[in-house]
Amino acid sequence: MAQCGPDLARDRWDVERRELEYFLAIAEHGSFTAAAQALHVAQPSLSHAIRNLEHELGGKLFHRLRHGVALTAAGEALLEPARQVMRDLSTASASVRQVLGLSAGRLDVVAQTTLAVDPLAELVGAFLRAHPQVTVTVSDPEPGADVTATVRSGERELGVVDATLPVEDLESMLLRSREIFAVLPPGSAPGRRRLGVAELSTLDWVATPPGTATRAVIEDTVGSGGATPSVAVETAHQAMIVPLVLAGAGATLLPRSMAQDAADRGAVVLPLRPRVVRRGVLFWRPGPLSPAAAEFVRMAEAIAEPRRG
Repeated sequence: MAQCGPDLARDRWDVERRELEYFLAIAEHGSFTAAAQALHVAQPSLSHAIRNLEHELGGKLFHRLRHGVALTAAGEALLEPARQVMRDLSTASASVRQVLGLSAGRLDVVAQTTLAVDPLAELVGAFLRAHPQVTVTVSDPEPGADVTATVRSGERELGVVDATLPVEDLESMLLRSREIFAVLPPGSAPGRRRLGVAELSTLDWVATPPGTATRAVIEDTVGSGGATPSVAVETAHQAMIVPLVLAGAGATLLPRSMAQDAADRGAVVLPLRPRVVRRGVLFWRPGPLSPAAAEFVRMAEAIAEPRRG
């Protein structure tokens, strides 16, 4: 009788992990060809692995189309569990490397754009100064996507969103507060040193789409005076906001660091009275974190604020 020794068990473990990795790559890239190119493997090897996985699971995972593939109902059902398994395997592997004293690791964060600039950029910089061997990836959420969903599914390990968004079922901490400033076209409000919140209802606005951090700040701030903001330009491209303001298309609201950059380029930047302050929330799934993520959370606690219910 054949024996299942350590080598055979290890080989089977590698095959199962590789099958899930291949499955996720095909789902992400939309075709076997594109996934094979991204993974730098031969397409027949990829196809063989998926056939094995489909045989083990008892059903097709992909509809083979003329131009690419689409997930079957079974494939859709496997997507989130596969992502979670790969994340957990990565966490386990990183934990072993840490115990063995190896300097390596990876940190994946998804963040709303303005929060990626402030305060996340400062946090990441401090983290990398202490741990330069760690690779950090910061991604934007897809337009209209639920930022927390990518963390719940295990696609990203950490997330940063505005504190107004609910994260009750996840572990979280409040980050330091950020003062928000009015950013106006050059030559606006001559002689003014501040802008009252009630005056914001008279302005036209340059804003990102509903559900984004910048849009939420504008809607909440103008709405606090009982008005609805008049959005002159809506753009999904955060990088367009300041150029549009400089071109005279309207005003916007930005945290201090981004407002200062706009002022350096000629925009009029005024503090608001009363002051408008926003906070970000760093959050993650309950359970063990990878060593890199756990260390990042530990460092973030230095500027965290108690979360009040």
